[in-house]
Amino acid sequence: MCSPGEAPPGPAAAGDLPPEWETDDERMAFLFSAFKQSREVNSTEWDSKMAFWVGLVLARGRRSGAVRTCLRELQNGFERRGSVPLGLGTVLRELLRRGKLQRESDFMASVDSSWISWGVGVFILKPLKWTLSSVLGDSKIPEEDEVLIYVEVLQEKAEEVYRLYQSSTLSSHPVVALAELRSLCAGLCPDERTFYLLLLQLQKEKRVTILEQNGEKIVKFARGLHAKVSPMNDVDIGVYQLMQSEQLLSQKVESLSQEAEKCKEDARSACRAGKKQLALRCLKAKRRTERRIEELHSKLDAVQGILDRIYASQTDQMVFNAYQAGVGALKLSMKDVTVERAENLVDQIQELCDTQDEVAQTLAGVGINGLEMDSEELEKELDSLLQDSSKDSVDLPPIPQKVPSAPMSDAELEAELEQLSVCAGDLPQKTPSASSEPKTALGLNL
Repeated sequence: MCSPGEAPPGPAAAGDLPPEWETDDERMAFLFSAFKQSREVNSTEWDSKMAFWVGLVLARGRRSGAVRTCLRELQNGFERRGSVPLGLGTVLRELLRRGKLQRESDFMASVDSSWISWGVGVFILKPLKWTLSSVLGDSKIPEEDEVLIYVEVLQEKAEEVYRLYQSSTLSSHPVVALAELRSLCAGLCPDERTFYLLLLQLQKEKRVTILEQNGEKIVKFARGLHAKVSPMNDVDIGVYQLMQSEQLLSQKVESLSQEAEKCKEDARSACRAGKKQLALRCLKAKRRTERRIEELHSKLDAVQGILDRIYASQTDQMVFNAYQAGVGALKLSMKDVTVERAENLVDQIQELCDTQDEVAQTLAGVGINGLEMDSEELEKELDSLLQDSSKDSVDLPPIPQKVPSAPMSDAELEAELEQLSVCAGDLPQKTPSASSEPKTALGLNL
């Protein structure tokens, strides 16, 4: 089977196939036929057929999310009315040449896969097989069951594994057990072989390194999305051992706590049954278990304290590195800046500003088109104009000032209104011959 441990994706869905798949039998008969021996016979038909199958093969891999495939699986997936494409081998050879596919054996030989049990044989053949294939190229049509890898799908899934680890609680320290990482990626990797291929891709990108310690494989991740992983050292191994000790102590404390609770329940049951001696033995066992729990708690606190100090020292180291980088950048940016040069620059700026002011004043005093005049002549002309204006001025009487009167009451207003009404009724009509009589009558009435 070309994909051990992994179920094949199955036939392509109708929605993933082009429209002519079910409607144009003549076109599909041409596409299902084998390629000519040489592209030069008819390059147009060759390129058209190649573009059709290349798109379908790559789209199938991306849709299924499978990292691996083989010629037999693709033939079964693209079967149409009992017929299989005869030119798929040529298509896969072209994809291998373009770098869209890669043989699984070549991929594993390009990375140190000796930590994988089934990768030892491939690793031994690396000096010969992988070197020859990389130098001479790959012009051979793959076998039906030969495992091929979708290069882009492998890279994308490896990135997902890295981000999944970074967002999990395991990322508190860069070293993690391979078994714990496998459990974390169970939903992303359908089988163990795919999981190992993803780790090999991360190892190829220098984002993880894997070491076997005392029969157990441990993985070290790079810190940061774009950082390169450093080789695993004694400090990493020591911290990993401390983490394992912490985990074992926590599990032991939990187990003893359950045991102490069970002893307590047994003592209570013995008391109800009247078995005093049995109850005393249960209480003694409970007391011994509690003492062991206290001892384990003290050891666990010590281990956790050491780990906390290690994590704090790592944080301090990162801050120190940041400070050091900042100081280096500041020194580089102020390499040619000194106090003397800064003072000299300020003096030059002040001198230029003074020069600019003098130029502006000079330009403001320049006459244009001979319009400049003597200031004494202008003052004499102004005096003569003032004298002429004083001769022509007319004496006018002063403006009378209106004296404000005190406000009148309503009774005074009514009395004045009556007086005016009486005067208006007694006045005779004005005639030209008796011009003085109204004055007499007015004076008598008043």
